[in-house]
Amino acid sequence: MKIKLKQLVEKIGGQLFGDGDIEIESAAPIDSAGKGQITFLANPRYEKFLETTKASAVILQTEYECSHPAAIKHNNPYYAFARALDILYPEVINLPQGIDSSAIIADSAQIGGNCAIGAMTYIGRESSVGESGIIHPQVHIADNVHIGRNCRIYPGVKIMEGSRIGDNVILHSGVVIGSDGFGFARHDKGIKKVKQIGWVEIGSDVEIGANSTIDRGALGPTRIGNFVKIDNLVQIAHNVEIGDYSIIVSQVGISGSTKLGKGVILAGQVGLVGHIELGDGVQVGAKSGINHSIPAGKSYFGYPAREKTFAMRIEACLAKLPDLFRRVRILEKKNKSN
Repeated sequence: MKIKLKQLVEKIGGQLFGDGDIEIESAAPIDSAGKGQITFLANPRYEKFLETTKASAVILQTEYECSHPAAIKHNNPYYAFARALDILYPEVINLPQGIDSSAIIADSAQIGGNCAIGAMTYIGRESSVGESGIIHPQVHIADNVHIGRNCRIYPGVKIMEGSRIGDNVILHSGVVIGSDGFGFARHDKGIKKVKQIGWVEIGSDVEIGANSTIDRGALGPTRIGNFVKIDNLVQIAHNVEIGDYSIIVSQVGISGSTKLGKGVILAGQVGLVGHIELGDGVQVGAKSGINHSIPAGKSYFGYPAREKTFAMRIEACLAKLPDLFRRVRILEKKNKSN
């Protein structure tokens, strides 16, 4: 769709500089955008493209000086750009309302109004889907699962028995909710599976990326708070608790009974041992290994993870080790010759 820049500013906020009558019809990266497109600058690494971009308009930080013929200055340009994308690319639902004839819905299941249930989807006994839910083809929803309003479940998702999901939740393809936790007891004749009799509770406004898995609790629930965003290929074990507004990036693994506070950020490939707690606002750098609890507000990095400032000092020292080793060898030789 096309929209004049001045109309876009009215919808997303910010301050307009330049020609408000320019028409915007799409969006593109700052280094490749052209006429009729809008772009944004939020990362200083891309500042070099600001003067050369051919985009018709740029969204950028309020403090930036810019000679571009049209710009929107905003105190949160990435957020403003996200809102612009919603306007330029309105969501299209290709799945018609109603229940596909090939779907299997238990007699005791409840489906809310304005729902779309795709082909070959299964919804089990005593389960429910709230109003305006979109359940794409080949989704498996087991018995006694309760899904809130306005949720979107993409193809191939499996939601196992007893799971509870809030409103406005997005589950991408391949997500498994409520699979058995990894519980086994060793004994003199082998290894005995410990039956997992808990469930999963997911809050509202949560998004879970493709092929991520959340295990049911061994006893009681595994809990994911409100507004939590989980990337692709994440493993969350039994009885984990993740606080509201937390962000979990790709390939993170969280072991059983670990608790994360509100607003925790785990970067890619972070691993957490079980039975520890991370306080509110903790941030952990990529590929870090966490083997102990961390107080609120701390930033950690490394393997094993240490406070970020200390870990960076260690990294700086490690880079000097070859030269230090060479100097020690020289001193040893001098000492022997004396």
